Amino acid sequence: MPDEKFGVIFGKVLKPDIMSAFHNYPSKLLEQAVREFAALPGIGNKTALRLVLYLLKQEKEDVESFGNAMIELKKNIHHCEICQNISDTEVCQICSNPNRSREQVCVVENIRDVMAIEGTNQYKGLYHVLGGIISPIDGVGPADLTIDQLELRIKSGETDEVILALSTTMEGDTTNFYIYKRLQTYPIRVTTLARGVAIGDELEYADEITLGRSIIDRTPFEVIFSGRKQDLA
Repeated sequence: MPDEKFGVIFGKVLKPDIMSAFHNYPSKLLEQAVREFAALPGIGNKTALRLVLYLLKQEKEDVESFGNAMIELKKNIHHCEICQNISDTEVCQICSNPNRSREQVCVVENIRDVMAIEGTNQYKGLYHVLGGIISPIDGVGPADLTIDQLELRIKSGETDEVILALSTTMEGDTTNFYIYKRLQTYPIRVTTLARGVAIGDELEYADEITLGRSIIDRTPFEVIFSGRKQDLA
């Protein structure tokens, strides 16, 4: 148990100076709003307070519109039943687009990666969103991702190529290898992005030109895997 002079908010132990900052709020409503914003990733107490004070200066209708947008998002958002991408409908706009190639499936970690690749205008196939990457240290295993759904798509026989477009981190490479082994028995090509994306980089932070070239110049995964086995030999 933490010392009595410390407080706990959202499961985190707060130091006395931070606690006193909360106690100095002139309004319980203000304090509660700040706490809710401060619970968001990357938002500290000072930033949370600045955001709340900004909203207080806005028109009531604008604040209600902001709040309603968040409520509607949570209530009505869908995950595409084909690719697991975020969508307003049961099947997303990409999967329902007849002009997209059904023969290619690009495997990504999350919606941000879909947006990054779409921004290059170099890829015209479909996607599959894993919802994360394998990370034992974070307690994330294959069963926590949508790899089973990916394999079901491959079994349908429409796909000729699976493009592994995960971040070039240790966790990303581990996930790439796991998927490669899972799909090895199917008559498809498994490729990966050319290493124009620097080792250790998250896909969403690559510039559009570099990412676009990495898609065009993608490499068969077995070539990458064989090269690494030789490096370890």
